[in-house]
Amino acid sequence: MLWSTSQFKGVDILLTSPWPKYVGNFGNSSGEVDTKKCGSALISSLATGLKPRYHFAALEKTYYERLPYRNHIILQENAQHATRFIALANVGNPEKKKYLYAFSIVPMKLMDVAELVKQPPDVTENPYRKFVKQASIGKQIPAPEEDSACQFFFDLNEKQGRKRSSTGRDSKSSPHPKQPRKLPQPPGPCWFCLASPEVEKHLVVSVGTHCYLALAKGGLSDDHVLILPIGHYQSVVELSAEVVEEVEQYKATLRRFFKSQGKRCILFERNYKSHHLQLQVIPVPLSRCATDDIKDAFITQAQEQQIELLEIPEHSDIKQIAQPGAAYFYVELDTGEKLFHRIKKNFPLQFGREVLASEAILNIPDKSDWRQCQISKEEEETLARHFRKDFEPFDFTLDD
Repeated sequence: MLWSTSQFKGVDILLTSPWPKYVGNFGNSSGEVDTKKCGSALISSLATGLKPRYHFAALEKTYYERLPYRNHIILQENAQHATRFIALANVGNPEKKKYLYAFSIVPMKLMDVAELVKQPPDVTENPYRKFVKQASIGKQIPAPEEDSACQFFFDLNEKQGRKRSSTGRDSKSSPHPKQPRKLPQPPGPCWFCLASPEVEKHLVVSVGTHCYLALAKGGLSDDHVLILPIGHYQSVVELSAEVVEEVEQYKATLRRFFKSQGKRCILFERNYKSHHLQLQVIPVPLSRCATDDIKDAFITQAQEQQIELLEIPEHSDIKQIAQPGAAYFYVELDTGEKLFHRIKKNFPLQFGREVLASEAILNIPDKSDWRQCQISKEEEETLARHFRKDFEPFDFTLDD
């Protein structure tokens, strides 16, 4: 369905014989087609302009269904519908590859706008946009890559200052293009993937290129925050190098921020019975206790619960200690000292909070369980607004 030129929103279905070039290796491909090389750049340009809800192609004679991709630039354009690319095999092929695709579709002109632009949980970035743009200005097109940088879909409803380009930290990119990498995908609905409808967006206080910052729900204090990757990663061990870099940048920035308020911050991660990495950052007033007291409190309570909490070298990389998929608990003190426990079975889920809420540190034992600390959404919105305002002078994501 088409609108007039001034009101054009896209088409419901696009049928082409050639595949679009740069479609990306996302989804269930047979592996027989190199989706980075096959296809036509003209079809990619056509798909970019027409914004079909469904794009079908069949020339490569194999079945391939890509994850849906968005048709708008986040925080720069109004939300638009997502596109699904589906390639079908030839009819009656001896390998019995899928050549039929049954689906039901309501024409977009009959749909409510909010329902039309609703983003699916597994939505990715538009695979064609930057290549079509580069081709249009005569630049050589590099090897395609899919960036997990912008898996968010909302407006913070605050004046956040000037944001960096969603394609990276600055315009000076590496002369060597990155190799394409498949985005990690959650096994189901995720409360922390920033593209997910389940995210409580009112708690988000800063969005970077690869990570974002959000107030903890049921926090130990009003400024208890989480550092989370935008894409779906289960633990620090599984993070790619560029995500680790931004995590470290957020950690250093939060240390400076809390120090300006007369606080030190303690960071911990529990990679056990969790699906999305959550780095808990809890500020502790300098007047409450010394770092050594905090360290002793963790070690003492660990011993009482027969938890082997080991000190590891200050400049060690956690990836050198734990393998992907391994369960562990990890604490980082403001001095850089680190404590680590390899979880084998039955680890107390609230251990980190219990130690920090204890009389020896924050002296708020009734807040050791986040479920007992929940407040109304209106109160959460107020806390988030205050945190954004206070954090703004330190927030590197607002730099030019």
